[in-house]
Amino acid sequence: MRHPSPFLHSLLILLLVMLSWLAVPASGQARLSGVVLDSLTRQPLPFGTVFLANTTLGNSTDKEGRFVFEQVPPGTYEVVASYLGYKLRRQVVTISTTPQQLTFRLPPAANALGEVVVRATPNNPDDYRKFAETFLGSTSFSRQCRILDPEAVRVQYDAKDNELRATCAEFLTVENRALGYRIKYYGLDFRLNFRGQWMAFYGWPIMEPLRTRSARQQRQWEANRRAAYLGSLTHFLRSVYENRVTEEGFQVLRLRRVDNPARTQADSLLAVMRQQAPWRRPLNPARFDDSLNLLARVPPQLQYLYTKPLPTAAFRQTLPDSGRVGLAFSDLLQVTYAREKPDPMYAQHLARTAPLGRPAPPPVTTQVSVLHLLAPRVLLQANGQPANPLEVLTEEYWAFEKIGEFLPLNYQPSTSTSN
Repeated sequence: MRHPSPFLHSLLILLLVMLSWLAVPASGQARLSGVVLDSLTRQPLPFGTVFLANTTLGNSTDKEGRFVFEQVPPGTYEVVASYLGYKLRRQVVTISTTPQQLTFRLPPAANALGEVVVRATPNNPDDYRKFAETFLGSTSFSRQCRILDPEAVRVQYDAKDNELRATCAEFLTVENRALGYRIKYYGLDFRLNFRGQWMAFYGWPIMEPLRTRSARQQRQWEANRRAAYLGSLTHFLRSVYENRVTEEGFQVLRLRRVDNPARTQADSLLAVMRQQAPWRRPLNPARFDDSLNLLARVPPQLQYLYTKPLPTAAFRQTLPDSGRVGLAFSDLLQVTYAREKPDPMYAQHLARTAPLGRPAPPPVTTQVSVLHLLAPRVLLQANGQPANPLEVLTEEYWAFEKIGEFLPLNYQPSTSTSN
């Protein structure tokens, strides 16, 4: 197994915050209601938008600024209130079986206070293209996604930090024709750092199912949603919570990484060779002789994969005092899902992101991902969502999946995933 690039290693550390692709059980729903007010006058804001981020659950306020969701599945959500001319506000709420009420007080936006707003200059076409390609991803489903309002996003390149940043004053609209959703992405903040080779973005999306009169199209959307769910991080975490990892088709192995002491020596020798090179240009590994090729291929870390599958009890914990379920393990977990083939575009992705000078990766026949925990124990909610998504980091196949596979928090597969 090849060593992943830094780009893949850090790809989802923030992506998990806003892309909680996690399904929710149907039982135990509760009522959520509240009111949206002007923070200065305390007057109600009628016909505003209130939604549960990362779900299809959205509503409008009535003429008295009130809203209601009659049935919300259990779990923790970010509830977002938005109104034209006002800054949006968020509240985190945990739903069980007890009705809850919220009050939002929205402050007027800068232009509503009479301040001067400078209109952004048009985006550089190359900068916008790089943002769109990275944000949407390169999976087969991502290729059926498009941004409907490119003028809503402002893309800027910071030469000092070698970073591309995209922000949105209101929301960015993405249509996913593969899964049948229209996504309104509020508060988007996207960063692509070329120097550090990492990408992260966050925001608060609301998803609306697309409408169609074609039964065939609806069946195709349902099939694609199920395909996006099977083998996903969502699917795996729910199987851990329900103690059905093997039954759902996952195999889990222990993966250990240690720093490679030979890499330091290789870097020193390469530095000397660069200084001695008469052309004083970056060395091209494709033109290296055998000794230089060997130095360039020395991996930064050594990997040890233990081939005996781990029982679920080796990484799943039940807290005796509360009955809550958590993930806890040392080193890393390599998670394989063999019941569905990888996306056809994944092989091209691996070839494109392979480190320069290293051999091409072997053909991929199964979905293989790597899971890190950034805390000694990560608690899972009843819907499988981590209590703190920042404590989970993924690599490889799970890091490859992007907006094209983005399912709402309240998605449920239509039939059992264990077949």
